[in-house]
Amino acid sequence: MSEAAAPATDIPPFRYTATLAAQIEHRWQDTWEREGTFHAPNPTGPLADPDHPRAGAEKLYVLDMFPYPSGAGLHVGHPLGYIGTDCFARYQRMAGRNVLHAMGFDAFGLPAEQYAVQTGTHPRTTTVANIERYKAQLRRLGLAHDERRSVATIDTDFYRWTQWIFLQVFNSWYDRDAKRARPIAELIAEFEGGTRPTPDGRPWAELTVGERRQVVDDHRLAYVSEAPVNWCPGLGTVLANEEVTADGRSERGNFPVFKRNLKQWMMRITAYGDRLLDDLDKLDWPEPIKLMQRNWIGRSQGAHIDFPTDQGPVRVFTTRPDTVFGATYLVLAPEHELVDVLVPAAWPAGTKEAWTGGHASPRAAVEAYRKAAGAKTDVERQAETKEKTGVFVGGYATHPVTGGRIPIFIADYVLAGYGTGAIMAVPAQDERDWAFAEVFDLPIVRTVQPPEGFEGKAYTGDGPAVNSAAPDRGLDLNGLGVADAKARIIEWLEANGRGVGAVTWRLRDWLFSRQRYWGEPFPIVYDETGTPIALPESMLPVELPEVDDFSPRTFDPEDAASNPETPLSRRRDWVEVELDLGDGPKRYTRETNVMPQWAGSCWYEMRYVDPTNGERFVDPANEAYWMGPQGPGDTGGTDLYVGGQEHAVLHLLYARFWHKVLYDLGHVSSFEPFRKLFNQGYIQAYAYTDARGVYVPAEEVVEVDGRFFHGETEVRREYGKMGKSLRNVVTPDEMCAAYGADTFRVYEMSMGPLEVSRPWETRAVVGSYRFLQRAWRAVVDEQTGETRVTDAPADEETRRLLHKVIDGVRDDMEAIRFNTAIAKLIELTNALTRLSATPREVAEPLVLMLAPFAPHIAEDLWQRLGHDTSLAYADFPTADPALLVAETVTYPVQVNGKVRGRIEVAADASEDDVRAAALEAVAASLAGKEPRKVIVVKGRMVSVVA
Repeated sequence: MSEAAAPATDIPPFRYTATLAAQIEHRWQDTWEREGTFHAPNPTGPLADPDHPRAGAEKLYVLDMFPYPSGAGLHVGHPLGYIGTDCFARYQRMAGRNVLHAMGFDAFGLPAEQYAVQTGTHPRTTTVANIERYKAQLRRLGLAHDERRSVATIDTDFYRWTQWIFLQVFNSWYDRDAKRARPIAELIAEFEGGTRPTPDGRPWAELTVGERRQVVDDHRLAYVSEAPVNWCPGLGTVLANEEVTADGRSERGNFPVFKRNLKQWMMRITAYGDRLLDDLDKLDWPEPIKLMQRNWIGRSQGAHIDFPTDQGPVRVFTTRPDTVFGATYLVLAPEHELVDVLVPAAWPAGTKEAWTGGHASPRAAVEAYRKAAGAKTDVERQAETKEKTGVFVGGYATHPVTGGRIPIFIADYVLAGYGTGAIMAVPAQDERDWAFAEVFDLPIVRTVQPPEGFEGKAYTGDGPAVNSAAPDRGLDLNGLGVADAKARIIEWLEANGRGVGAVTWRLRDWLFSRQRYWGEPFPIVYDETGTPIALPESMLPVELPEVDDFSPRTFDPEDAASNPETPLSRRRDWVEVELDLGDGPKRYTRETNVMPQWAGSCWYEMRYVDPTNGERFVDPANEAYWMGPQGPGDTGGTDLYVGGQEHAVLHLLYARFWHKVLYDLGHVSSFEPFRKLFNQGYIQAYAYTDARGVYVPAEEVVEVDGRFFHGETEVRREYGKMGKSLRNVVTPDEMCAAYGADTFRVYEMSMGPLEVSRPWETRAVVGSYRFLQRAWRAVVDEQTGETRVTDAPADEETRRLLHKVIDGVRDDMEAIRFNTAIAKLIELTNALTRLSATPREVAEPLVLMLAPFAPHIAEDLWQRLGHDTSLAYADFPTADPALLVAETVTYPVQVNGKVRGRIEVAADASEDDVRAAALEAVAASLAGKEPRKVIVVKGRMVSVVA
C-alpha cells in the first residue's frame, strides 16, 4: 500500500497526503478563478487593465497546440506539453513579464461526425460535452490559463471570423512582381486601366462579363477547380495530400484513398512556396521540423519543355533538361487532360503488340487502363518494386531538339497532381524509365557518361554529357558537366521557343473542401451561371444549419462518373436562397461543402489575443503588442509554441500560409505566426498480451523475476503508445486522486528532458510525492501544523547552496530544462532535512522556486509563511553573485593518467601553490622519483608525469 493510501490512523494530523493535497488544490483553483489571478491585460479594449501588476511590462505569449476534445478524455501523455508551458509561463510571470497563456479547442472534425452518423447524436452535443470534460480535467491540473480568452472553433463568434479570413483569401491575388498578395480590386483596376494585359491580349472592355469573371477567378488565392483529388469513400470526403499517409491511406481511420476528378475549393498555397521555404531560416524551430517542411515544399529547379503533337504541345517539367537527347518516349498520367484528344480511332501502322494491352483500339486500351489505375492509391502506383505497366495512346510527339518522332504512353507511375502530369522518359538516366523501356521494347540512349567500370543499367550520377549534340540546330552539350549542360540547354530552349527555365514544387495547392456536415460553412453562393460569389461581411456568420441525416452519401469508387452527396445539399430550404447582394433580390445556391478542420487552427492564436472583439478579428494594437516583431529581422509571432511534431506539414504549414496572406493585406504586423517552436516528447507505456495476442489490463500485471504475469498467466510485454485498445491507459484523474495534482505535475516534469519521449511508470510517481512531503515538512510541523521556520540566519554552507540552486534553477527555467531544475530543488530540500528549523531566508526562496511546478502546495506554504496574497506575481528569487564564488576548489591529481589523490585549496590559490599541494598529496605514489612534468588545469585537475 502506498503512503498516499495509508490508513488515516497512521498519519500525523498535518502530514501532506493525497487528501490534504486535494483540499489545498481545490481551494486554490477556486481562488485563482474567483480572483482572475491569471488574467493578462491587453493594451486596449475590454481586456485592458491599467491596475494589473504586469500592465505595461514586457510581454510573453506562450501557446499550446490546442486539443481536439475526443470522447476518451485525457490520458497522462496528453498534458505533458500543457504542464510544461504552464511551468514556463508561471516562472516568466514571476520573473516580471506579462504572460498570455490560454487554452481553446479544435472542435470541428470527423470523430464527432462519425459518432453522429452511428448514433444520431448531434456533433455539437457530443463536442460540447467533451469540451466540458477536458476543461474539468485541465482545471484539476492547476493550469494557469486566462479563461476569458478560451475559444472553440465551433463557436459561431469564432467561425464568423474564420469565414471572414476565407473572404480575405478569396478576394486576393498574388502579385508575383511585388511578391505579395493584393486585393482583387487592384487587379481589376490594372486590367481596366490597361497596365496589365489580359491573357489573350484583348482589351478588358472587349471581354464579356463572363470572360472577365473567369480571368479574375483564375487569379484568386481561393478558387474552384475540377482536378484529381484524394477521394476517401470510407470517410465520405476528399483529403488534402498532407492527410494521406505514405501507404496511400487516410491519416484518420486508415481507409484506402483513390484519385477522382471532382470540383473542389482550392487555396493557392503554391504561390507562397518561395516565402514559406525561405522564411524557415528566420524561425527558431527545431531543425528536423524545418527539414520536413523544406522536403514537403520541395522546390525543384529545371525546365518546362514542349513536345509538339498534332493536337497541341505536351509540356513536361524536368529537373534534368541536360538529358533531353535521351528522351525516347513520353509518359502521361492516365488522367492527363490531353489523353482524350491524342487517342486516334485506330492503332497506327506498325504499333507493337506489347504496346496495345491486348485491346483492339487505342480508346478501349486507354479506358481499361484508366479504370485499373483509378483503383490504386498513389503509393501503389509509385511503388518502386511493382512491375511497370502502361499503354500506348496511339499518338506521337515531335522531339523538340532532334526533330524525331517519339511515342506517347500513359502509365500509372506518373501522377496528374505532380509537375505537369507528363514526363519525358530518359531510360538511360532513370531507373523507372529503364524498367518501363525494357517492358515495352523502347530505345535507350545514354546522355551522361558513367564512370569507368560501371555495369548497371540506368546511371543517375554526374558525368560529362554524351550523345547530346544537334549541330544543324546549333546545339552541342557533349563534354559539359551537368550544371553547364543544364544552363546551355535552357538557354537554347528559350531562344528557340521550345521551353523555359522553371521552378516547380512538390507542394500542391491546398484542397479546402470537405463533403461533410461538421465544419465551417463557406461564405459563398453561386449565381445562375454557376459562378461563385462572396457574401458581404454584413451577412457573416453563415451558420451551420440543422440536418436530420449526418451521413455523406458516398459514390462507388469504381464509378468515376458518380458524385458524392453532402449532408448540407439535402437542406434545400437552406441551399436555395434569395439574397440582395447589391443589385436587387436574386436566387442563389449556397456552397454545400464545408471547410476542413484545419481552417480554425490556422488562426486561433490571434483570437486569443482579442477574443471579445466583435468588430475585428483582432485589434491591431493588441496584435502588435502580443505578436508584433521585436526588432529588425524578427518575424513576430507567438514567443513560444509547444506541440507535437506530427503537425509539421499540416497545421504548421497551413497556418503560416494564412498568416502571410493576412500580413500582405495589412491585417497583422507579424509575418510568421510562431516565432519559436518546441516539440515535446511523448509519454509511452508498457502493454501486455497473453498467448492469444489479446491485451490484458496493464495495472493488473505483476513482475516476478523479470517475467510478467496476469493472474497465473504469463504475458508478453511490449512498449509503445498509450491507448484504450492496448488496455494501458492511465488518466491524470487517477494520479490526482492517488497523489495530488502537484505530485503528478512534478513527476511529469522530472521524468526527463521535455523534448524527449519517456516511459510512464506509475510506481515511480511516489518519488515526486515524497519530495513534496519533504518540502512541506521543511516549513510545516506535521504534528502541530505550525511553521517550523526561524528568522535566524542560515549557516554559510546552506546559504551558498541556496544561491547556487537559485542560479541554476533560473538558467534551467529559461532553457526549458525542467527536470534538472527539479533535481536542484530536491538537492536543496534534502539539505534542509539536517536542520532543526528552516531559516526563512531559505524557506521563502524554496517555496517560490517550487511554485511553477507545484503551484498549489507552494501557494499554501507561502500563505503559512505569513503572506496574504498569491505568489503568482511575487518576484522569482535572484542569486547573490558573491555567494556563487567558491571558497575552495577540489582538484583530482593524476599520476601517469591515473587518479592517485585529491587536494582542496583556496579558490584563488596560485598555480605554484596548487602544484606544491598536488606533489605533496601524491608523494607516496612518486616513491621519491622526480616528476618530469606537472600540468595544472585551472579549477579542474592536476596531471603529474613521473
